[in-house]
Amino acid sequence: MSGTDDPSDRRLQNAFTDAAREFQVPRSVLMSVAYMQSRWDSHPGAPSVSGGFGPMHLLDTGLVRSSAPSSAPRTPDGVHARPSAGAAGPSAGDITDAGPSGGHAVQPADLQHAARLIQVPVGRLRTDAVANVRGGAALLAATQTRLGKPLSSDPADWWEAVARFPGTRDVASAASYAADVFTVIRQGAHRTTAEGQDVSLPATPGVRPHHRAPVPQGPQRPKEVECPADLACDWLGAPYEEIAGLDDSDDTDDSDDSADTADTTDSADSPYGNHDLADRPRDQPIEYIVIHDTEAELASMFQTVQDPSEASWHYSIRSSDGHVTQHVQTKDEAWHSGSQFVNARSIGIEHEGFLTQPGTWYTERMYQTSARLVKFLAKKYAIPLDRQHIFGHDNVPSPTADAIPDMHDDPGPFWDWRHYFDLLGAPLRATAGPDSDMVTILPDYATNQPRFTGCTRSGSPCQPHGSSAVRLYTEPRENAPLIQDPGRKPDGDDSTEDVNDLGSRVSAGQSFAVADRSGEWTAIWFQGRKAWFKNPTAHPVAVGAAGRMVTPKEGLNEVPVFGRALPEEDAYPADVEEPTASPLPYSFQAGQRYVTQSGVGSSYTAKSFSDTPNPVVWGREKYYEIQFGHRLAYVRASDVDVVDSSAAAAGPQGEAAQPTGR
Repeated sequence: MSGTDDPSDRRLQNAFTDAAREFQVPRSVLMSVAYMQSRWDSHPGAPSVSGGFGPMHLLDTGLVRSSAPSSAPRTPDGVHARPSAGAAGPSAGDITDAGPSGGHAVQPADLQHAARLIQVPVGRLRTDAVANVRGGAALLAATQTRLGKPLSSDPADWWEAVARFPGTRDVASAASYAADVFTVIRQGAHRTTAEGQDVSLPATPGVRPHHRAPVPQGPQRPKEVECPADLACDWLGAPYEEIAGLDDSDDTDDSDDSADTADTTDSADSPYGNHDLADRPRDQPIEYIVIHDTEAELASMFQTVQDPSEASWHYSIRSSDGHVTQHVQTKDEAWHSGSQFVNARSIGIEHEGFLTQPGTWYTERMYQTSARLVKFLAKKYAIPLDRQHIFGHDNVPSPTADAIPDMHDDPGPFWDWRHYFDLLGAPLRATAGPDSDMVTILPDYATNQPRFTGCTRSGSPCQPHGSSAVRLYTEPRENAPLIQDPGRKPDGDDSTEDVNDLGSRVSAGQSFAVADRSGEWTAIWFQGRKAWFKNPTAHPVAVGAAGRMVTPKEGLNEVPVFGRALPEEDAYPADVEEPTASPLPYSFQAGQRYVTQSGVGSSYTAKSFSDTPNPVVWGREKYYEIQFGHRLAYVRASDVDVVDSSAAAAGPQGEAAQPTGR
């Protein structure tokens, strides 16, 4: 089946209906399994990282595929290249563990087996979505029959067949996969696929699986693992040890904030690695969760995190099946974000993948698992589920002006933030009318396909793909120059459409103060200037928002903007050298406004290799975190006033967002 630009095309919808009838599989079961496998996207002829094809993600077990780009694989976020140690995930042929009911080998959703069942050439199932759906339905029916169960019209009778469909090796993962499928059945779903197919599954809230078999207990989890009970999680610890050949004289108090070694910011010239002992949240609050992609395969990631001279992060999530591996205790500070200030207050989660290949690596299994982990951590540490607390590595504020050009850009414009927050149970949505003086960026991911270059080679167009990103212009017209980030390009070079150029774009879920409107165009305050984006009423890419903003206090023409919230000078003990405060090279002038979700206390962690947590210096100075550009930033509370948006002011009055911390 070929793609179409007509979102009303219903061929895939009809394929599910026809295949369900042909193989006596409940349509809701077939469609929900496909949704969990691919969100109904086909990517005709293009395999995923694990060799899966089509909307049913049928695995070609004979496929030997190199999943990395043609350039040498890189370790997380591009840190120090290493040779890859193997494929990213398990091959389908390795799946031999018992299924959720025990006693039977798990058979994966095998493409060759499906082709035999429906008697069509294997190649057709790779490229033809209709045949692929028929093959998936045939596999579900065959599994149900092999289990000795009837081809029932009641979805509740299909739990075990669903749990076996992806061929998951881990029994807990198989059970959580089936639970997710039945959640889709109950809630329903609707989306326009990457190929332009309009697909809907009505909700059936009352469906509960019959005779749900107990999941046998696998090996006991390592005591270090901090994961939800229904996730398959392992432990592979990051080393905390001194590095031979270095001593304390090589270190500087501010070395952990230089970004010239990417994520190894804390280890630059440090006598130890690759994380810091802490006692969070007792000594510092855990306020953020940072979403990364690895720009590397799984084996390379694991090599890196075990090297004390390299970066570290708290969790890795495998692309093929969402399996989780923890490396650093959440109470301790991993070195993952490019900012020691953010590291000290965050949990870092790496997702196996390459931002230029989202259709291959950003799998629904990975999104689902990641969201389940983040919900667990957010509840444990009272982290708000919004885009100023759950954000990408590409949103981390640069700690200093000099570090801005070297800050990272993952997970990139193709990470589906809107879907991710739906999975978190905190959907991004309008909270005010369209004329509000605040907006939240919220394009329709599938149909929002801005031009990008550089996915395969510099300057070459990327294949059209759904995106969370919206482009910003200097004037309300599409042939106007793009907004330029003077921090990223201090020499005045223009912003570009390159997939790694963040200078002129915003992302789904980020909120900004409205600066102006002109016809179908909206301007927001962005790094001290008006930045315009097209926002037509018929297909809006931003919605009205209510909330709070900061603006310079009366009498101040301009206030400094910072990448970290440091204590005042007299807060530092005599034995702790004060880091240099470095305002960012942007202008926040009187009359401008920026959205804030919360205030933060000022702090600095003094670094040393010790068997006890590093001391934390707390200041009296309070700050507000603001959405200042594509990245977050901080302003001193003493420099700004907090004001309500017009929509918030018209509604029930609440307390102003107050800075927190000691």
